[in-house]
Amino acid sequence: MSLRDRLTDDLKAAMRAGDAARVSTLRMIQAKLKDTDIAARPGPPVDDAAIIGMLRGMAKSRAESVVMYRQGGREELAAKEEAEIAVIEGFLPQQMDEAAMEAAVAAAVAETGAASIKDMGKVMAALRAKHAATLDMAKAGPMVKARLGG
Repeated sequence: MSLRDRLTDDLKAAMRAGDAARVSTLRMIQAKLKDTDIAARPGPPVDDAAIIGMLRGMAKSRAESVVMYRQGGREELAAKEEAEIAVIEGFLPQQMDEAAMEAAVAAAVAETGAASIKDMGKVMAALRAKHAATLDMAKAGPMVKARLGG
């Protein structure tokens, strides 16, 4: 089942269950997906990899909002954003843990033959190609840099 189908099925189930918060978040995701599809025209609708990227961006922006709301003393808005993050993350693949990330970085360094910090781009490209869905590239960057002696 594609991610797009899962989103639709979950929306229907949330509507049947009367879960207003989840319905609202899923509708927001579907609206963003429709915008993404429109931006991709005249080509085909976006694939699951692009949807995952879109969802990651949505979760990241909400996490930033949570920090700002807390600084402003708006705990109720922070809680709403955190609930939306929980729904969004339910559609994202499980992220690698530290050990798996270290192993992936080591494999990519060996595979590309990287010897210095100048080769960091090649290593990051190899990681993105193999593990884009499950690897947090923001955490992988410093690991690659440390491994290459930067």
